[in-house]
Amino acid sequence: MKAVHSPLQARIVQWQVAPGDSVQAGDVLLILEAMKMEHEVRASAAGQVGELLFAADELVEAGAVLAMLQSGPLGSSPLPAFTVPSGSEAPSERQGLRPDLQRVLDRHATTQDASRPQAMAKRHGLGLRSARENIADLCDEASFIEYGALAVAAQRGRRSEDDLIVNTPADGMVTGIGSINGALFGAEASRTVVLAYDATVLAGTQGMRNHQKTDRMLGISLQNKLPVVLFAEGGGGRPGDTDMPVVAGLHVSTFASYARLSGQVPVVGIVAGRCFAGNAALLGCSDVIIATRGSNIGMGGPAMVEGGGLGVFTPEQIGPSSMQHGNGVIDLLVDDEAQAVAAARHYLSFFQGAVKDWLPPDAASLRDVVPENRLRVYDTLAVVKGVVDCGSLLSLRSGFGIGIHTALARIEGRAVGILANNPQHLGGAIDADAADKAARFMQLCNAHGLPLVSFVDTPGFMVGPDMEAQAQVRHVSRMFVLAAALRVPFFSVVLRKGYGLGAMAMTAGGFHSPMFTVAWPTGEFGAMGLEGAVKLGYRKELEVVPEGPAREALYDELVARQYESGSALNMATTLEIDAVIDPADTRHWLAHGLLSARVRPDVRARFVDPW
Repeated sequence: MKAVHSPLQARIVQWQVAPGDSVQAGDVLLILEAMKMEHEVRASAAGQVGELLFAADELVEAGAVLAMLQSGPLGSSPLPAFTVPSGSEAPSERQGLRPDLQRVLDRHATTQDASRPQAMAKRHGLGLRSARENIADLCDEASFIEYGALAVAAQRGRRSEDDLIVNTPADGMVTGIGSINGALFGAEASRTVVLAYDATVLAGTQGMRNHQKTDRMLGISLQNKLPVVLFAEGGGGRPGDTDMPVVAGLHVSTFASYARLSGQVPVVGIVAGRCFAGNAALLGCSDVIIATRGSNIGMGGPAMVEGGGLGVFTPEQIGPSSMQHGNGVIDLLVDDEAQAVAAARHYLSFFQGAVKDWLPPDAASLRDVVPENRLRVYDTLAVVKGVVDCGSLLSLRSGFGIGIHTALARIEGRAVGILANNPQHLGGAIDADAADKAARFMQLCNAHGLPLVSFVDTPGFMVGPDMEAQAQVRHVSRMFVLAAALRVPFFSVVLRKGYGLGAMAMTAGGFHSPMFTVAWPTGEFGAMGLEGAVKLGYRKELEVVPEGPAREALYDELVARQYESGSALNMATTLEIDAVIDPADTRHWLAHGLLSARVRPDVRARFVDPW
C-alpha cells in the first residue's frame, strides 16, 4: 500500500476517484483549494484506490494521509470520466487557441497597420510611411519588442471603448526597444529605444497616455544607457484627452526626461511631414536631426500662430526644410523616409563600436589636392575622403556654417569626428556660424568619446564691422572654451594656411594642445595673413619707395621672405609643429595616433559657454 499525502494545508474541493478505481501514474486523484487557488493531487504510481480518508469540503493539514493506493495488478473498475477544472487541459486535447489568448491576439491585431486600410491608404497617398513601417526598416528583423501597444487615448469620457480601440491604437505612439546594426556590432551594443509618433492617429499629437509611454522608455534608456531614435512627426499637445483632471498639462515630465539624455546616450530625431509645438521641442533636444525635404518644423503650427494674432499661414509656410537646413536646425537633409532611416543607422553606427572590415582610400591622391598656386581654392572634403575609410563619411549640418565642415567617419575602422576649414567660403576664415557649428560638434564628439581630427586651412577669424555686429567675439571664443574641456584625443593636420587665433582655435587652443600637430609641405604660418603682415609691418619701408613697379617688387620680395619664414619646414625646425609629412602618409599618422591616445575618464568639466 502507498499513502497519498496532502502537499499543503487546504480544503478538499472534489474527489475525482472512488474506492476500487484503477489509476495510472499522473492521474488526478482530487482537487484541493487554498488561498483561492486550486491544486491537483496526482497519483505517483499505478495502483488501485483504497479507502478515501476525507470527504469533500473537509479541511486537511499539510502531510495528512488522504487515501491509500494498492500497488500490484489493477482491478477491473476503470477510472471514471470526470471534468478537470478549466485551463488544465493538455494542449493536444484543446481545439484551437484558448479564449483568453485569442482575445489578446485579436486585440493586438487592432494595433497593426493591416487593421486600418483606409488610414494606410491615405498615408501612402501622401508618399509617406507608417510609424510601424519606419520602425520595421530601422530595426533588425524580428528584434523590436513593443511597450504599451494596447494603450488608447485618454478619452473614455467622450468616446466608446470600441471607437478608441479602432481609432486611437497605441494612443498615437509606437514605443519599444529594437536592435540596429546588430549584424555588425552584436545584440548588446545594438539595442536602441525607438519612439515613433503615429501621424495617422489624432495627427500624431501628444496625449496623456503617450506621454506616459514616452517617459517609461526614456527612463529605461537613461538607466541602461540605450540610444534613442525619435520619429517626431506630429502636431504637439492634444487638448481632447478628458479622462484625467488636467488644466494645462504643464507638469508632464517628458521634455525634462528627454533633455536629460543629452550627453548621456546618442539621441536621434527624424522628421518627415509636419512637426510642430511639443513634437518639435523634443526634436530640438536631439543630438542630430534628420529630416526629409518635404518636412516642416516649427515651435508653433498654423493654429498656434493664428491664435497668437500673428497671421494665417499654411503648414507648408512654417519652417520648411530649406530654411531649417540653412539655419542649422536640420543636420541631415534627405529625400525621403527610407533615406532618413538609412542615415540614422549610419549615424548610430559611429557610437556602437569599431568595425573590422574597411577599405582604405587612395592615399597617393592627397599629394595633388592642394594646388601649387597658394592663392587657388580647393575642396577640403576631397582631403577628408582621401584619409577616411571608403564609404564611412557622414557630413553633418552641411547647410549651415559652411566655413567649416563637420563630419563623422572612420579611420581603420575606428570612429572619429572630423573638422575641416572650407577655403571655398571666405577663404576659410571662421565666422560666427562656423564657430558655433564647430563648437557644438566638439561637444557632441566629447560627450560620446569620439576622437577629433582637424584639417586646418584658415587665415583666421573673420573680422570687420559687419562681423562684430554679429557678436563675433562671443561666438568664436566658444571654440577655445569647448576645446579646453575636451576629454577625447585631438589631432591636427595643417593643409595650407595656419594663421592667427583662428588656426589656434582649429588646433584645440594652440599648436601644442593636440596629440600632434603636423603640416603638409604646403603649410604656411604666421600670426596673421602674410600679405597683411607685410603691409602693416613694413609700411614705412614700402612708403619710401615710389608707387609703381619698384614698390610692387619690394612688396613681393617681402611677402616671399615672410612665406619662407613661415613655411612648414621652418616651423618644424623651431618645434612649433611636430612634423612635416608627405600628404600620402596622413592616414598612417592618424591611425597610429589613435592607437597611442586615450579617452580620459568621463569627468564633466564645468565651464560657462561664452554664448
